[in-house]
Amino acid sequence: MFNILVVEDNPDMRELFCTVLSDSGYHAIPATDGMDALKIMDKEYIDLIVADIMMPNMDGYELTKTLRDADFDLPILMVTAKDQFDDIQNGFRAGTDDYMIKPINVKELVLRVKALLRRAKISSEKKIVAGSTVLNYDALTVTIHGEETILPQKEFYLLYKLLSYPNRIFTRQQLMDEIWGMFSETDERTVNTHINRLRERFRDCEDFEIITVRGLGYKAVKKVE
Repeated sequence: MFNILVVEDNPDMRELFCTVLSDSGYHAIPATDGMDALKIMDKEYIDLIVADIMMPNMDGYELTKTLRDADFDLPILMVTAKDQFDDIQNGFRAGTDDYMIKPINVKELVLRVKALLRRAKISSEKKIVAGSTVLNYDALTVTIHGEETILPQKEFYLLYKLLSYPNRIFTRQQLMDEIWGMFSETDERTVNTHINRLRERFRDCEDFEIITVRGLGYKAVKKVE
């Protein structure tokens, strides 16, 4: 089940969006503003954000820019009453992926969420297949030639992230921010430790390998499609 973070300071709108998304099969998580959203993201893995713009403490523009500056590439959909071209332009400049103007059709909201998830290359079943290897996100399992292994949560998320974007290099800090949280006090060497554990677990796997790019970070390479 996809985790959708709904960032909206209006309690009625927040409840409406969460209800509609939940009824459509998503796990909707409410947040009251941008600061609240960042705190939640330190504890929860989020697949997509639906965010208002005008909010106290941290608005939608600042939230989006903060996440993009930290190299979070999850889809962001802004939903707002601000309908001037400059407002829309500022939204896209901040890094949003889509923009809806209130009042909105909630059915259209669901359609746009589905489209953004699809564009983000996330399978509707939340699975990744590489040759005979299958990663099942909801179960935290890796199955190779029918033999299933349940991974510790952080190891699984790390492997899933790398294999979601094969051949793409992720810095240790990017992986740290997304999987452990932007405000985590855990040392970057934790990433190295988890990478080494993954390599040891799958040292005989013929479908993929995790490569260290010296001075930059890590990438996963699929050997078989």
